[in-house]
Amino acid sequence: MGPDALIREYLLLGLRFDRIETGYVDAFTGDPALKRLVENEPMPDPAALARQAEKLGAALPGGLDATRADYLRVHLRALACAGRKFAGEQVGFVEEVSDYFDLPVIARADPDRYRLAHSRLDETLGGTGPLADRMAAHRKAEEIPPERLEACIHAFSSALRDRVREHFPLPDTETVTYEVVTDKPWSGFNYYRGDYRSTVAVNADLKQLMSNLPRLVAHESYPGHHTEHCRKEAGLVTQLGQAEQTIFLVNTPQCLMAEGLADLALYAAVGSGWGAWAAEIYADLGLRFDGERAEAVSEAAAALADVRQDAALMLHDEHRDADEVADYLRRWLLVTDDRARQTLRFLSSPLWRAYTSTYVEGYRLLRAWLDARPAGVSLTERFGRLLDEPLTPSMLRAD
Repeated sequence: MGPDALIREYLLLGLRFDRIETGYVDAFTGDPALKRLVENEPMPDPAALARQAEKLGAALPGGLDATRADYLRVHLRALACAGRKFAGEQVGFVEEVSDYFDLPVIARADPDRYRLAHSRLDETLGGTGPLADRMAAHRKAEEIPPERLEACIHAFSSALRDRVREHFPLPDTETVTYEVVTDKPWSGFNYYRGDYRSTVAVNADLKQLMSNLPRLVAHESYPGHHTEHCRKEAGLVTQLGQAEQTIFLVNTPQCLMAEGLADLALYAAVGSGWGAWAAEIYADLGLRFDGERAEAVSEAAAALADVRQDAALMLHDEHRDADEVADYLRRWLLVTDDRARQTLRFLSSPLWRAYTSTYVEGYRLLRAWLDARPAGVSLTERFGRLLDEPLTPSMLRAD
């Protein structure tokens, strides 16, 4: 099988997974004829899809260079695992996460890390009374008035776009359209449409906080998901003809890379001092924001990120009761029952149940790789490789 035929079969395989589970294809910007072909086929058999993934994996490198072959190898392993799961095979949750996201074995974190984070939050927040109550009051004070949300989104999008385009040129035609939505299990979502266009949905059911909105816009748009899609479409697809980059599949290593990149987007675009930077933008909108305090709280709370992965392990690996998992989320994340149940909803989704690891492990891996950059290599230059190259988690670990 030649390289073009192999990649065509890979794209067809990915599109067929969307017939099994709508939403498995997060974005497809390739040949519309392939999509029509799959839409007109009989419903695929998941076990057959798993076998096809294994067959294509065995055919590698198939005339492809080592980087492209390695990229396809880990993605085909993820699809083989997904096919087995959809076919009803019992796959352990830890194995599922490892196969999906090209990861070593995951495990629960040491609760002492969370206790230390709580101590730092206690000191940063000040005041008296239960820490959870003070954290709730802090969040309440940071809620963006619903009628101001859209203006705030556009202000940060514009400010970040200007910064990003200085370092990472984008096509003149690129654009992001924002929508405010409800009844979703996530806070924000990027729908990449191709031709350098994205729609970013922001969930109004979750009170959007002033300290979180800059991160959300950076994550979804500049220099996060939208920027990565645009750069890869312009470079890998249009210039280099790497058609495998025209499909973006949920529960594959490209998601871990994308979410880790997006969670580091504000760090790469603004860095330390983002609180003061955001305060100026809010001030222009007539909103008061204590940026330095918010940045200190966010930094202390960052050590609690693993709590969500712990909860997924409790739910799916240890088979704990949902109420017990909700209690765990409330205790360590210092959130309300409503917020804990929203997180639990995401963790319980058949499509998204493993996805939390893309944020937790993705941030950890990519931050370590960025910080371990060689002497003389800037953060901007290193981050640019994430935007432009078809890297995988195993490539970063080897690097």
